[in-house]
Amino acid sequence: MKKKFFLLCAIVLLLVAILAGCIPGDGAHTSSKPAGFFWGIWHGWIAPVSVVIGIFKKNIRVYEVNNTGWWYDFGFYIAVIGGWGGISLFRSKRKRKD
Repeated sequence: MKKKFFLLCAIVLLLVAILAGCIPGDGAHTSSKPAGFFWGIWHGWIAPVSVVIGIFKKNIRVYEVNNTGWWYDFGFYIAVIGGWGGISLFRSKRKRKD
């Protein structure tokens, strides 16, 4: 039991470290090289991580300011709604007895 918990914690910490490398506001995107549709999807998926990191670092945001416009927004919202809404598929559904 302890080994499974330790492994789970190690995987979560590794994922957070990997995700932190490409969050909005890190300076990777400029007005000459804006974030596009696929970056919008990625930033939507990692939005909860960006919120937590943004509390401690002033330049980190949930949403990339230097983006291509409508396509970035579309990708971002698809990921936020579809990516995190998919978690409900893993919930156990209990049947109530009336």
